[in-house]
Amino acid sequence: MSTFDERENAFENKFAHDAQMQFKAEARTNKLLGLWAAELLGLTGEAADSYAKDVVKADFEEAGHEDVVRKVLGDLGDKTTAEEIRAKRAELVPVAKEQVMNEAG
Repeated sequence: MSTFDERENAFENKFAHDAQMQFKAEARTNKLLGLWAAELLGLTGEAADSYAKDVVKADFEEAGHEDVVRKVLGDLGDKTTAEEIRAKRAELVPVAKEQVMNEAG
């Protein structure tokens, strides 16, 4: 195998790893958002975990995060606004990334 082939393989492996880590961080962010929303809904334990999983699943409806925002907003009703949900999600992104990185390391 040539040096070029080795570099190409290394690049492809890094790209795949980075994509997987990004996917995990996005899913973790949505899970944390779901747990936050579950708390506002008064859910605890298994009910909160189940709700958080539903929020993660909502992200597969369309590209971007608006599907998650709509789900949480619809469930929370007048307890929050779309802007507050987006702000909370943005706040949770670095937390989720750190958790995923710590688990990988």
